[in-house]
Amino acid sequence: MHSNQNYSLKSSNSFNIKASCSRIYFPSSLAELQQLPDLSAGNTSDKFYILGEGSNTLFVESQAPIIIQPKFNGISILEQDDRFVVTVGAAENWHDLVCFCLEQGIYGLENLALIPGSVGAAPVQNIGAYGVEFADFCQEIQWYEFASKTLQSLTKQACRFAYRDSIFKQERYNKGLITQVTFNFPKAWQANLSYAGLDILAKDSTAKQVMAQVIALRSSKLPDPKELPNAGSFFKNPIVNDADFAQLQQKYPKIPHYPQKNGEIKLAAGWLIDQAGLKGFRHGAVGVHQQQALVLVNYGSDLGADIISLAKYIQRKVAAKFSVSLIPEVRMITHKGERSFSSLSDSNPIEDINSIRGNRDD
Repeated sequence: MHSNQNYSLKSSNSFNIKASCSRIYFPSSLAELQQLPDLSAGNTSDKFYILGEGSNTLFVESQAPIIIQPKFNGISILEQDDRFVVTVGAAENWHDLVCFCLEQGIYGLENLALIPGSVGAAPVQNIGAYGVEFADFCQEIQWYEFASKTLQSLTKQACRFAYRDSIFKQERYNKGLITQVTFNFPKAWQANLSYAGLDILAKDSTAKQVMAQVIALRSSKLPDPKELPNAGSFFKNPIVNDADFAQLQQKYPKIPHYPQKNGEIKLAAGWLIDQAGLKGFRHGAVGVHQQQALVLVNYGSDLGADIISLAKYIQRKVAAKFSVSLIPEVRMITHKGERSFSSLSDSNPIEDINSIRGNRDD
């Protein structure tokens, strides 16, 4: 199995943060997975992190834990009477998969175009955008369990997908890794145009037209990580109960909101950050993007701690104005492995600055 020692991770994370790990492994077969050091539950001597393309990862410290970066590739298509079953290696690029499917006349993923990252990372977060989630088309996940050193097939139901969540962040967290994903795409396709920005399209729009609009929308709001390092949406959209939302709406009648099936209300984190006066805010070599307040950008810092300080400052400002807690969806990695955002210390807190543009209540 290919591996490296003292490996630089700067080009392996979209924030372009300077970090390195003592060792990185690149397994590409079951036999190579079985050669990995003992990573089963109960063995705490080796802290590790499973890395995809690093588009949802922040290395908080200059030293990272042992890294495993699976290299399972390949795409296969099984055509049935009423559907396509597509099986994809975990290391394939997500956007490339979306483009490939459309070229093959397989529709459904077009709303998820241009989301950065690998296919294997998509189930962990249950990625979603423009009214569609990964779970909508998942059939099963092939998962390697460290303890038994075997491959297992998990059904969509077994994965327990939820908003930016799955069993891979819960009971099965760090107990194995995803090697491939199988999708189920019904041939009876209809464009999903429910989300703002897509509702301007004609109801008979093609999947390629939908994808083109999604790409245009994302490109107009989100900076290219290769040009301005970022990890896309940094915070999850917060979900509040009906009573709390009623109080917020009374004070902010124009607050964007999205009712959920369970009666709770999802809010737009980017709008909250903008209304807190932080869109375009910059502190040293990091800041909030000028077009999309949900995106934190790195203008040239080598330190993950700078992003942490900025994120905690945003969290404090939004909580003070709206009494709503923002939680990052970006994963925080220390030399001891992944840690929760709340557990991380702010080594250099950002003080309130009067030069920030005034808050708006409209």
